[in-house]
Amino acid sequence: MILLVPANPLRPRRPDEHFAAEVDAARDAGLDVAVVDHDALTRADELERAVASVSGNGAAVYRGWMLRAEQYAAFAEVLTGRGVMLRTGSEQYRQAHELPGWYSDLATVTPRSVWTTGADQADFDRARGELGAGPAVLRDYTKSMKHYWHEAAFIPELDDRKAAWEVANRFLQLREDDFVGGFVLRRFESFTSAEVRTWWVNGVCVLIGSHPDTPDDSPPTTVDLAPVTPLIAALGLPFVTVDLALRTDGVWRVVELGDGQVSDRPTSIEARAFIAALLGKPH
Repeated sequence: MILLVPANPLRPRRPDEHFAAEVDAARDAGLDVAVVDHDALTRADELERAVASVSGNGAAVYRGWMLRAEQYAAFAEVLTGRGVMLRTGSEQYRQAHELPGWYSDLATVTPRSVWTTGADQADFDRARGELGAGPAVLRDYTKSMKHYWHEAAFIPELDDRKAAWEVANRFLQLREDDFVGGFVLRRFESFTSAEVRTWWVNGVCVLIGSHPDTPDDSPPTTVDLAPVTPLIAALGLPFVTVDLALRTDGVWRVVELGDGQVSDRPTSIEARAFIAALLGKPH
């Protein structure tokens, strides 16, 4: 197994500091490690340069910054030409990385959602009508702007056309060129816990920890995974994260599913335990 991580922008032969602990743990576990140029991965004419430091052959896992699904597909293709196969295929990456890819399979355990294709206001209004009156949370296919909650994420009343579009327009301003796919409107649900990030390898939960946004909030001692486990397993995805929160009625709900390669590890999960879990080896 090869672990691929972004290079340090200032010292391109070395891993980015954000992933240094995981690199050390991977090497201690006997994995090969190679760096890739993340910025070059986002440019179609620089893909070969982006992976120039990758040698050897066999299966690989990427641990790095988010890539658009089409960028990941190009990344996978150029690696295949060098004899390296990403364990997560490009279609699997898109399915996990973009909400429309996983929503229907998890619809019973996550807030009701509708989405658009693109950022047209008329399509946004259609989605508003489809979801129906009441509060909602806005995002695109891959990300919300929850740190701008009242101006670019939370819509108090979808029937208020003007106010809802003001939130959507602000979201577009903040996301700029990073806007992916279209608007996603999710029915607002009230939660009583911080989000818990769970890590899954081949449909099996291997780690439960805090969410990176709230690393000091320890997860509850009991997280009921029974309703979601068969659904996650049925997705057939090799490496994903599932963020959950406890609703006010005591039911655990899926807030987000993401590709594990580009999901941040909270500081409360030790790197050696993380790499061991990724490899399916108890730490």
